[in-house]
Amino acid sequence: MTETRRVPLDAMHRAAGAKMGPFAGWEMPIQYPAGLKAEHLHTREAASLFDVSHMGQLRVVAADGRASTLYAQLEAALPVDFEGWQSGQQKYSYLLNDTGGIEDDLMLVHLTDGSQAEVRIVVNAGNRDADLKWFHDHCPKLRFEWIPAALVALQGPQAEQALAALDPEAATLRFMQSATLHLLGAACFTTRSGYTGEDGYEISIPLDKAEAVAGRLLEIDEVRWAGLGARDTLRLEAGLPLHGNDIGPQTSPVEAGLSFAIPKSRRAGGLKAGGFPGADTILRQFAEGPRRRLVGLVSHDPVPIRAHAAIVDARDRQVGEVSSGTVSPTLGHPVMLAWIERQALEHEATEPLRAVVRDKRLAVQVTGLPFVPKRYKR
Repeated sequence: MTETRRVPLDAMHRAAGAKMGPFAGWEMPIQYPAGLKAEHLHTREAASLFDVSHMGQLRVVAADGRASTLYAQLEAALPVDFEGWQSGQQKYSYLLNDTGGIEDDLMLVHLTDGSQAEVRIVVNAGNRDADLKWFHDHCPKLRFEWIPAALVALQGPQAEQALAALDPEAATLRFMQSATLHLLGAACFTTRSGYTGEDGYEISIPLDKAEAVAGRLLEIDEVRWAGLGARDTLRLEAGLPLHGNDIGPQTSPVEAGLSFAIPKSRRAGGLKAGGFPGADTILRQFAEGPRRRLVGLVSHDPVPIRAHAAIVDARDRQVGEVSSGTVSPTLGHPVMLAWIERQALEHEATEPLRAVVRDKRLAVQVTGLPFVPKRYKR
């Protein structure tokens, strides 16, 4: 049995009264004494600090030191294009299998300095080892190393004010830009991004300064700890899918509404069309449309509708399944992500959909995403 790992800030969480629980092989703070709903709403109103050190942080360079090798290898492995990708810019992408399924979704930052280039990648906690093997198999000319650092996410409308108090350069960043900030003397690679739909930052902190930087941020009146429970309800309100729940090896980016991350140059007719794992399936789905889609659903019944609840049509035929669901703390009614057959979506106006909860059939409506507007600083 594999031993559960602890994050670098574990002692701080326990001192703050966090309820700890296992997640992807790590002991993680699920919530604090104030409770999930209070943490969720505080993030929407002020700023919360989330420990996401369980995520894997990779540095990638070419073994021969050439930027051209780095770009060629990653473009063959991922549906990305480095042409016009500015240094310091972060992008969302994914590892795809041969049938176009999402083995993992990733955040990548391209960094160049003269003739030198590297890419930093953040991978999901449960896929760390599998992702590294996948990259080694697909990119034999590249070198990969884990970055030994804590990772925290400062999220909420007052995140900029809080972080700029430690380094004013934080205020100059825009959504999906990166910089090395200097926090209490520590060089902290930082991106303006997150997983809550709110403005904020993800901050990589050297291990020897992690407690000091986190502690200083928490001294700011607007900043409080928040756990994985609130992170999950926040990302769901923002319509952001979770790998292993909403997306996975059996679902494609086109089906999941994530095709925005595939540049036009990698699509049919583009200068670098295809050439990545699963490209045949992905390009066919672009042309023909997918047979099912990941969509947002809302219900106004006061009954939670959770993952795995069946979605049925007017004839009580199952046409889909909920992949994530909660009662929205912001909106006060159930919200869901669900996989629904394309034909059922086309007939929703005349054949309303219902969610099966025990012996009840609860009316649900397809709605645009996100459920709660995103507030990124662009």
